[in-house]
Amino acid sequence: MPYAKIEIAPSILASNFAKLGDDVRAVEQGGAEVIHVDVMDGHFVPNISIGVPVVVSLHKATRLPLDVHLMIERPEEYVERFAKAGSSRILIHQEATVHLDRALTLIRESGAQAGVALNPATPVAMLTDVLDKVDTVLVMSVNPGFGGQKFIPGAIEKIRQLNQWRTRYNGAFRIGVDGGVDAENVAELARAGANTFVAGTSIFHTPDPAAAVRNLRKLATEATSQRV
Repeated sequence: MPYAKIEIAPSILASNFAKLGDDVRAVEQGGAEVIHVDVMDGHFVPNISIGVPVVVSLHKATRLPLDVHLMIERPEEYVERFAKAGSSRILIHQEATVHLDRALTLIRESGAQAGVALNPATPVAMLTDVLDKVDTVLVMSVNPGFGGQKFIPGAIEKIRQLNQWRTRYNGAFRIGVDGGVDAENVAELARAGANTFVAGTSIFHTPDPAAAVRNLRKLATEATSQRV
């Protein structure tokens, strides 16, 4: 299956920003493959987080690729700035732009991988015409804006449907899941077809973030042989 390799993507939204560098180094030691960066504007989601300067600093501070999730209105206006800041992958919301095809093309032209995220109430059918232009589809399993929310089970069926499409059309896109991902549900998500797991609280709010990363990967990897 394309992109079979598991990715654990710790979300720094749940980290201690007073010691962000230490937290990033801890998950690096745990074998994290990518760092997930949530950018919020207070309009598309009811919260404000970080912007370009933090991405610049992270890019200098870690060897890991940066998975930058733009939870903002009119994301196409900011793609170039975040790409220049060091984003390896830029994810935008289907709900945040009326020109999704154009915005995904802009991301790829900027040199970053292109990803699209779907809110819990948005059906995956909204993406049928752009799946050939994405490197990642990120299924939101909470309503975006705040960490520590309860997982919404309907995300599992969305992942299964995307996995069926990926297999049927020999697609090469990753299927990511973001929100409430932990040791209790990561195996089921992997069996459904997800292979990128964004986790914040279940990693950074533990005594040993590196061990939490290793455990999530172990559980997800073991479950991939049981995919349905």
